[in-house]
Amino acid sequence: METNYIDYYSNILHRTMPMKVYGHHGRPILFLPCQDGRFFDFENFNLTDSFGPWIESGQCMVFAIDSIDRETWSDKNGDPYWRMRRHEEWIDYITREAVPFIREYVNMKNGWTGYPGIMTFGCSMGATHALNLYFRFPDLFDRCLALSGAYHASFFMGDYMDEICYKNSVTDYMAHMPEGHPFIEKYNQHKAVVCVGQGAWELPDSTRSVDASCARLGIKIWFDYWGYDVNHDWPWWYKQIPYFMPYLMED
Repeated sequence: METNYIDYYSNILHRTMPMKVYGHHGRPILFLPCQDGRFFDFENFNLTDSFGPWIESGQCMVFAIDSIDRETWSDKNGDPYWRMRRHEEWIDYITREAVPFIREYVNMKNGWTGYPGIMTFGCSMGATHALNLYFRFPDLFDRCLALSGAYHASFFMGDYMDEICYKNSVTDYMAHMPEGHPFIEKYNQHKAVVCVGQGAWELPDSTRSVDASCARLGIKIWFDYWGYDVNHDWPWWYKQIPYFMPYLMED
């Protein structure tokens, strides 16, 4: 498996944001790590094995990046106003710096021109970020695999809410999206899977809330609820990835 480490400096975050790329050809996938995670978690948690068949066959390339959750969602003692604004800077880093880099890199590797869509992928808080990016930026992200996410900001922020927090609280902004919103047509041209178990440490009601909003709006997303024995843990995510990837890799 071809791998490349990139020591990327973000002018938005004013820090180095390392990135590792897995693969030589194919559709780009952006890996969002679990809470407080790092880019190397993709490899350390053996996701190279889970995605290996699609990476090795040249169907996809995975771009693994760092989170800054310790400064934002996880910083329980920090000022929530600044935590949310720092998180939005991370969103800006992804959309204004990482995405153009990924597009240029993938075009070079594939001999493509234009602007390929990017798939977001994550488990747990990584799923929270993955689905948020997919919904907020349908011109950038055209596929999503979100496993066991928590999609309401209150899970991390308690009672705090402001305009930036709202923009990153999927259940809130999807519940208030008006019928006929121009994003709906774009979502329906894309593909997304949102999966959750119903066992220990899972939050299926959070997924059900997003599911209900999408049903109201006519947004076609594959919501999948696994059994009461399915816990919030890696052994189940390792089963879910190869189950859903064939669907997401189809054109």
